[in-house]
Amino acid sequence: MCGIWALFGSDECLSVQCLSAMKIAHRGPDAFRFENVNGFTNCCFGFHRLAVVDQLYGMQPIRVKKFPYLWLCYNGEIYNFKQLQKQFGFDYQTLVDGEVILHLYNRGGIEQTASMLDGVFAFILLDTANRKVFLARDTYGVRPLFKVLTDDGFLGVCSEAKGLINLKHSTSLCSKVEPFLPGHYEVLDLKPSGKVASVELVKFHSCKDEPLHAACDTVEALPSGFDLETVKSNIRILFENAVRKRLMAHRRIGCLLSGGLDSSLVAAVLLKLMKEININYPLQTFAIGMENSPDLLAARKVAAHIGSEHHEVMLNTEEGIQAIEEVIFSLETYDITTIRASIGMYLVSKYIRKKTDSVVIFSGEGSDELTQGYIYFHKAPSPEEAAEESERLLKELYLFDVLRADRTTAAHGLELRVPFLDHRFTSYYLSLPAELRIPKNGIEKYLLRLSFEDSNLLPKEILWRPKEAFSDGIASVKKSWFSILQDYIDQQVDDLLLEKAAEKYPFNPPKTKESYYYRQIFEKHYSGRSSWLPHYWMPRWVKATDPSARTLKHYKSATQE
Repeated sequence: MCGIWALFGSDECLSVQCLSAMKIAHRGPDAFRFENVNGFTNCCFGFHRLAVVDQLYGMQPIRVKKFPYLWLCYNGEIYNFKQLQKQFGFDYQTLVDGEVILHLYNRGGIEQTASMLDGVFAFILLDTANRKVFLARDTYGVRPLFKVLTDDGFLGVCSEAKGLINLKHSTSLCSKVEPFLPGHYEVLDLKPSGKVASVELVKFHSCKDEPLHAACDTVEALPSGFDLETVKSNIRILFENAVRKRLMAHRRIGCLLSGGLDSSLVAAVLLKLMKEININYPLQTFAIGMENSPDLLAARKVAAHIGSEHHEVMLNTEEGIQAIEEVIFSLETYDITTIRASIGMYLVSKYIRKKTDSVVIFSGEGSDELTQGYIYFHKAPSPEEAAEESERLLKELYLFDVLRADRTTAAHGLELRVPFLDHRFTSYYLSLPAELRIPKNGIEKYLLRLSFEDSNLLPKEILWRPKEAFSDGIASVKKSWFSILQDYIDQQVDDLLLEKAAEKYPFNPPKTKESYYYRQIFEKHYSGRSSWLPHYWMPRWVKATDPSARTLKHYKSATQE
């Protein structure tokens, strides 16, 4: 994990512009480099490094003697760089996993490069010999990327939007800063003046398609057919493989553990594999919540079962409320459920950074979208519509849960790893018949739970624990976290302000005091940028006015059972 930033065709002094690059310094607390491009005095790269792989030669932009005309700035991890080296005979000059991008590009161009990378990435590749700039981002947008391109060809690229919004340019930056689409690459021509012109934007991978890099995966062809035992076995094999490949790190590995199915499965498999490869330190797991909250109690049970070194972070109401503004600034969104869930994740990440030496943090993001874990999937009109909704959620992850997970951890210089979003695992799961993937017997994620039932990885009551939204599970059963937030905000926003909300904020107008409060803070830092959020996250097929699972009829708290 790191922060990348680049400018092409800047009219302003680069030493002034580079102040914007410092807005993402939190993403790479270990080192910073600012480098001009030879022969293009108005083009430059900025890089903030979190050293996870190759502590000696990992600074960027990456340049190697074999390709002196290539410049690479990337944020991410390429898990199959050794397999690709073996397959194509690449001669690496560093231990940096990202170096493979240079070799792939030299061998087969940008299309093959983006398609063959098994990992999470956002990168800027400059080819001065052919005067091309390439941008690319992984399938689910696990690693963030934003860009701004003006009519006269000035291009700014950054890991977070905050590194672009204050750039100076001779013409006003009327061109909007926008997220770069996941699963795409863009080709731009580099003119002698340093300015650029976009040539094409190409979608290189869809979540349903088996990735091109599957051909050189460590797990070879799986048994075909949809009989239940085969499917369950394939799910276990691919998920374990997804966790195994993510063990690549020179820094200590930890795991977020809410006590829900997803993070518990990740933690259990992770600890099992760490023992197998003789990692000689205990796995640290981290839970956050109010005293006796469902998440804390469940996480405690899981940690005891798997034998992790467990840390509990107590959340108090005041601390959570005080964090709202810095959380919104980190997130760059005003989405209601994203902010609610981010507060706990932001504070637990803060604890990890200050109190431990764990840096590479595993988490369970992506499972709800992939395996139909949200409560409202019980109301899906048909298995086919549920399958379509699952794909829609996966495509929009970069706006919601993946955004939350990246920004809350990156704000504290941690690197997030999300095995549920492994390309091979997700494409296989999405290839299964729609009726296999829907909730059954009143239980969401039924197939995933069933696949691990005989593994003894988790206690049965955890494996079959009902869905609890992270933002609710950290509070008590009697009073949800969203209710606590609403009670506080009710005193902060006047009724009259809410009545006139649609006039003040015509795009995505706030409908509640809570959403109004978040929007005010967002506009304070990112005025006029409301289009970054195309729509609020809301459940489907139910008449929901609030995104919390606890407002849905299907939800039963432990006190009602």
